[in-house]
Amino acid sequence: MPSERWTSDTLAELGLSVIQQRLVIGVGSVVAVIAAALGLTLVINMIGGSDVAPARAGSGSLGGTRPGDYQSWRSLKQFTPIADRKADSKPLTLQELFGARSLKSGKITLRRAGVHLDAGCRTAVWGADLVEELSDAGCTQIARGLYTSADGVYVAQYAMLNLADVKAADALVESLETLHLGGWTLPIESTRVKFGDYTESSGLAMGHYVGLVWIGRADGAEPGAGDDFVTLGLAVREVERALYRRVVAVAGVPSVTVKPSPGEETAQPAEPTPTDPGATGSTTSVVPPSPTPAPQ
Repeated sequence: MPSERWTSDTLAELGLSVIQQRLVIGVGSVVAVIAAALGLTLVINMIGGSDVAPARAGSGSLGGTRPGDYQSWRSLKQFTPIADRKADSKPLTLQELFGARSLKSGKITLRRAGVHLDAGCRTAVWGADLVEELSDAGCTQIARGLYTSADGVYVAQYAMLNLADVKAADALVESLETLHLGGWTLPIESTRVKFGDYTESSGLAMGHYVGLVWIGRADGAEPGAGDDFVTLGLAVREVERALYRRVVAVAGVPSVTVKPSPGEETAQPAEPTPTDPGATGSTTSVVPPSPTPAPQ
């Protein structure tokens, strides 16, 4: 009998809920025939309805690498002074965003592995729909920074997009809720730092900018009990300090000096000025020199 073949204990071992177990046992011989022909996995998917396993995070529909999970946040009122390029017209630079050799949050330290600045945005992403969205948003720059954790366990990339205004920025981070399935930023090419199968991401609008965080384990595995992706994301978001400095520059609010922790590197290096990509439409890839510790 099918109900004897598919016992509650057996179905529980296969990961079925109590309700799914009852459905399998109740359907009886019909389920047994389907299971024999197509395998129990297909039956479980049929019962589970829309609970179908997602595509592997490392592959997109057009062959590009993309995250498997994405979250978004609209711009906060603190970024109102830089809500459009009229008030904040100075182009982004690799120095201001990725000048620090390392980023740190909690117990996670990230080491810079490479940076890249693109003009026009088309060459820094894949996916036709995303390219079109960025064109409509008035995207003029995408600055990317690639990092690996000091212990080699994690990889992270931060991409800062320079858009026309906060309306375009808010619209983009929300569109990426679905758009990321068919388009995403390209990873910086590296022989030693690569994204694996499972990655997570988030998009944050900050005035007329969008920051895209992309994180994962270096081995491509899903995070386990010992992995702290929250702290990993906070570490790479240290890049966003550059935008707070821009807010201060526009609004005229006095900056607050924070005494660095012992041994913390706060001074930024004297990076060679990258070739202006806006002049020729070309891209520039530079790894800034390592900074020197701030005087104590």
